[in-house]
Amino acid sequence: MAVLDNDNSEKDPSRLLQEAGIYVFMGEVTDETIKPIIEWVLVENHVAKKKKKELLLMICSEGGSVEDAFALIDVINSSAIPVKTVGLGCIASSGLLIFLAGHKGRRVLTPNTSILSHQYSNYHEGKHHELFAIAKEHSLIQQRMLEHYKAATGLSEETILTKLLPASDIYLSADEALKLGICDYISDLKK
Repeated sequence: MAVLDNDNSEKDPSRLLQEAGIYVFMGEVTDETIKPIIEWVLVENHVAKKKKKELLLMICSEGGSVEDAFALIDVINSSAIPVKTVGLGCIASSGLLIFLAGHKGRRVLTPNTSILSHQYSNYHEGKHHELFAIAKEHSLIQQRMLEHYKAATGLSEETILTKLLPASDIYLSADEALKLGICDYISDLKK
């Protein structure tokens, strides 16, 4: 972590971390919480005068909006600077989707991280014809999630549907996640 000096003494710690190429995301996945991360990745790729060798996104999230998660996933996937993701505490639902977007070989879980994986879910009301459109969107999102899991883990569709996206919620330890290809390795936060 950066040492505060006279020039940085009044800067917010999160700003210091971002300048060092580290973003700490703790919270629900929403458009408001994802927008600053998207902006950070874009600035580092397209505006920063000195390009970093790696961006570090630390995640502790109970999940939230899948659509907002995929907005960030697309930005991470397009980043010329490799994005390392570190899961700590809990990565669940769309938080897990974001974690999986870390570049291959750069997805790390801390030893005590718990993982929750489940199918897409949402609550909708509407008229009969509206429910058909909603059902189609649910199917499209579920397929998008399945493709993301396949690309990130290398597992077959059948294995993903039985071990990571079955009808019930799946909770995994860091060790179990490693065996399923969710992370590349488990490590504490020491350098």
